[in-house]
Amino acid sequence: MKYALIVLREGRRSLRGEGYPAVVDAFLSGGVELSEIVLCSLSDGRAIASTVTRLKGEYDGVFLTCAEERLGYASDLLSASGIVLSGGLCEGECLFALIPATATGVKAVSLEVVPAIDRQRKKRYSQIVIRAVMPPPERVEGLIAQAKRMSGGSLSFSVWDEFGDTRIEIVYDSETPKMLADDVTRLFVSALDEYVYAVDDTPLAQRVCDALSLHRLVLSTAESFTGGSVGREIVSVPGASKVFYEGLNTYANESKIERAGVSLLTLKGEGAVSDSVAYEMAAGLIGQGHCDVAVSTTGIAGPKSDDTNKPVGLCYIAVGTKERVRVYRFHLEGDREKITQTAKNLALFLVYKEIK
Repeated sequence: MKYALIVLREGRRSLRGEGYPAVVDAFLSGGVELSEIVLCSLSDGRAIASTVTRLKGEYDGVFLTCAEERLGYASDLLSASGIVLSGGLCEGECLFALIPATATGVKAVSLEVVPAIDRQRKKRYSQIVIRAVMPPPERVEGLIAQAKRMSGGSLSFSVWDEFGDTRIEIVYDSETPKMLADDVTRLFVSALDEYVYAVDDTPLAQRVCDALSLHRLVLSTAESFTGGSVGREIVSVPGASKVFYEGLNTYANESKIERAGVSLLTLKGEGAVSDSVAYEMAAGLIGQGHCDVAVSTTGIAGPKSDDTNKPVGLCYIAVGTKERVRVYRFHLEGDREKITQTAKNLALFLVYKEIK
């Protein structure tokens, strides 16, 4: 069966930052591949009507998504084409749905639209989610190829990456043996063990907070180029106050000395971007006695290097406990945002690995 999506947009306004990609991802998560995605301007009702007419003759389902405040207008356009929705759906020979491009719409796809599609195609789909940080892409591609051979093509795979935080989704229908799905899951988890942090859809920061809570530990952060983003991710999790003591943004060398206990001798001798400074930042937090786990970041995010001629993308992340401090060196690629956001995810992941 084939399905299509019409994205109703405001003129030529950029889709960046809108909720349409999340709606598409929600269909993929339900095992629904969209064979065609059409962009239409909300101001051109005639073009929308023509597109709906064409698609309903070619597809088993046609779905429309738009900004929430334009749902009424879009519903009227469908009514003019003889399509009457009930609760956002019209189930018939061709399935129709009107979906807001919001988190509510994403939820509706999962809870209402995909089940309607399952009734139409007489199959129910399930998913397995594996979440990892910076698994080698070639290894993931090899595992997908191997899993496809194992399953004879009965499983579908999707991979999303957001600044090194990778989400691998495996979708299978009700006719697939559960044992096969379990074997494929074990294949991925075993091969990617050092990169995996969840075999479900738990976000990274939530996973870190859960691990801290489970072991009754408290975290502090000292960040020197990630802009406090590590701490912000932690406090975005409900209940984080029970596992998070403080987050320091120690950009200036004086701040590193006064707030994190870094030695002036170390700063002068090795520079702010060094393994020794990362070590002393984490050790300094632990030494203050307020936390059980500390993470520190220092690096060069760009676009230019500092006066030490160290390369853009060079960074050090230290994770410390009362027993030890480990320092990790990375050379990340990309623009300033990609470098800092990837370092943030690496810092969270390294905390998780230290305490899991």
